[in-house]
Amino acid sequence: IVLTEELHRIAYNKAFQKFNVQIEGKAVDWTVEHYDVLQNTIGGGKPKMKWHFNKYGWPSSSVSSTPPSTEETQQELVDSLQDAKTEFYKEIVEEVATARPGVLELMDEAIKHPNIAVGICSASTKEGFVKVVNKVVGPERLSNLDVVMAGDDVKVKKPDPMIYNLARERIGVPSEMCVVVEDSIVGLKAAKGAGMKCIITYTSSTKDQDFKAVGADVVLEDLGNVNLEKIFKPMYESMQVQGSPSLSLADSGK
Repeated sequence: IVLTEELHRIAYNKAFQKFNVQIEGKAVDWTVEHYDVLQNTIGGGKPKMKWHFNKYGWPSSSVSSTPPSTEETQQELVDSLQDAKTEFYKEIVEEVATARPGVLELMDEAIKHPNIAVGICSASTKEGFVKVVNKVVGPERLSNLDVVMAGDDVKVKKPDPMIYNLARERIGVPSEMCVVVEDSIVGLKAAKGAGMKCIITYTSSTKDQDFKAVGADVVLEDLGNVNLEKIFKPMYESMQVQGSPSLSLADSGK
């Protein structure tokens, strides 16, 4: 919906600064390049931090002058950082967040169609997620969606397919008739793990990734030229011929 990854990165670094997070005396600061790795490897903010600290060492901070050594104290640090990050993120979202091209138009078209269910499934924590969707999607449009889920609503985050499986169950649609729009390898793996078609709208940091090799059905820069007919007509026609739906838009060739 929104190009949020850079906003998340900035918010995490603000949280690290607030708590004076250091590993072996060096301040923790996630660069654009490092965050690209994180966002395409691990879903969810707390798992990202745990992955980083397990790999590079648990840090000292204003929470504790020595690195946390137990699972409980490590969780306390991650929880504190995530809470601070969410507050910074909400402030940033309020200032700069806007919808990507074509997203709201496609959403509105789907909402009006009597035979199509539409929803949002995000890996973000609910507090930060709600701030984004309320500002960008808007309360009225949100009230017309069939399902809205955040990372807090599932036990396991993307790339695990749980969030998409639960969403499908709630709206009562078979997985082969579901189409997911994602922007990362992590999200793509979640969609394909749930047995769903997936359209990738890549970002500046993911445009060179081989999404097709991971199973993407279509790869596009954005949804500016996409409508419901372009998505579902090929699926319907393929079902008439081969008995199962396939998805093929005019894509970027990636």
